[in-house]
Amino acid sequence: MRPTQERKAEDFRALHEGEAFVIPNPWDAGSARVLEALGFKALASTSSGFAFTLGRPDGGATLADVIEHVRALDRATSLPVSVDLENGYGAAPEAAAAAVAAAAEAGAVGGSIEDYDPAGEIYGLDHAVERVVAAREAADRLSFPFMLTARAENHIRGNPDLDDTIARLQAYERAGADVLYAPGLRSGDEIRAVCEATSRPLNVLARPGLSMREIVDAGGRRVSVGGALTWVAVGAMASAATRIRDDGDFSSLDVPVRIQEWARRVEEAFASISTGGGA
Repeated sequence: MRPTQERKAEDFRALHEGEAFVIPNPWDAGSARVLEALGFKALASTSSGFAFTLGRPDGGATLADVIEHVRALDRATSLPVSVDLENGYGAAPEAAAAAVAAAAEAGAVGGSIEDYDPAGEIYGLDHAVERVVAAREAADRLSFPFMLTARAENHIRGNPDLDDTIARLQAYERAGADVLYAPGLRSGDEIRAVCEATSRPLNVLARPGLSMREIVDAGGRRVSVGGALTWVAVGAMASAATRIRDDGDFSSLDVPVRIQEWARRVEEAFASISTGGGA
C-alpha cells in the first residue's frame, strides 16, 4: 500500500523539527529510487537536472513538464517529495499560487518559489513578497501541511549582497514561508548570519569545501545538492565514453551498480508502510 499524501506531509514536516538532514535531488524516477534505497528520508527535485533529461538548459522545462515529473517521482518512492518550482512559471503572484496548487495535486508535499525572473532580474522586494504570500495562501487551502520554501537568489545571480539576502529572507518569513533558502552561501559565517537573523529552518546548498558539520554548526537545518548529483553521473558517463572513443578502453564499464538490491529495499519500504511499520 502506498503512503498517503497526508502521511508524507506529516513525515516531511517532522523532519524539519528533528536533527539537520540532507534532502538529495534526483533527476528522474530511477535516481529517486536509488536515493530512497540508500536511506534518505525525503527528496527534492532539481530544475537543472530535470531539464537535462529533456535535453534543455536549466529553466527550459514548462510547468506541465515539471508536474508530470513530480508525478513520476511520487509514484517511484514512498518518500516525501519537495519540488523546485523555479519562479512559479510566471511573474504574477497568481502564477506562484497556481504552481503550488498543481504541484500538490501531483503528489508533492513541499515546494520552493524563487525571487528571480528568467528574463534576467531579481524581483523587487515588495513584488517578491506578494508572490510568497500568494503561494502561502494556496498552500493553506490544501488538506495537508505543504512546506513552502522561499528562495532568495542573490548569491547565484551575480549579486552576493548578504544584507539584502537577509532582508529578503526575513520578509519571506513574515509572509509565511516555512523554510528559507539562499543558494550560494559560501561559508559557515554567511550561514550563521542568516540563521541568527531569521527563525525558520534554513536550507543550504551543498558545495565542495563546506562540510555537513560546518553547515550544522552554523545553524543550517536542511541541506540539498541541487543538480550536482546529475552532473556527477553525467561526468562519469562522459569520462567513460571519452575513453571508449579515444582508446577503445571499456574498463570503466565495470561498475558495481546494485540495481536489484536497491529495488528490493524500495519494495521493502512500501511493504513496511502497508503493514504499519515505519509509522
